[in-house]
Amino acid sequence: MSSQEERRQVSASHILIKHEGSRRKASWQDPDGVRIRSTTRDSAVEQLRALREEIASGKASFEDVASRHSDCSTAKRGGDLGPFKRGQMQKPFEDAAFALEIGEISNIVDTDSGVHIILRTG
Repeated sequence: MSSQEERRQVSASHILIKHEGSRRKASWQDPDGVRIRSTTRDSAVEQLRALREEIASGKASFEDVASRHSDCSTAKRGGDLGPFKRGQMQKPFEDAAFALEIGEISNIVDTDSGVHIILRTG
């Protein structure tokens, strides 16, 4: 059994950018979905890449960027999702989160909700 399979749960934070293909086209920042409906997946990915670079370069913390830019309501907690087990998140998100080491940030992860970057916190 690999160490990934032995992990029963992980803790993570994330930044979500919704786009025109997202299953719910509204967020706490855009309750009517005006911006989300006019955001292409490509532009959402580009925005997320720029935010990831801002974090990686040390210009901003993950929590600060999440609180300012994430379309998920977890933005109010700096993107913190807390602990979760397999089967609780969308599969691409779960697979990415479980594959990360603590403190590592994922590349772009696509789900039905939008595009994410994930920080494994535990």
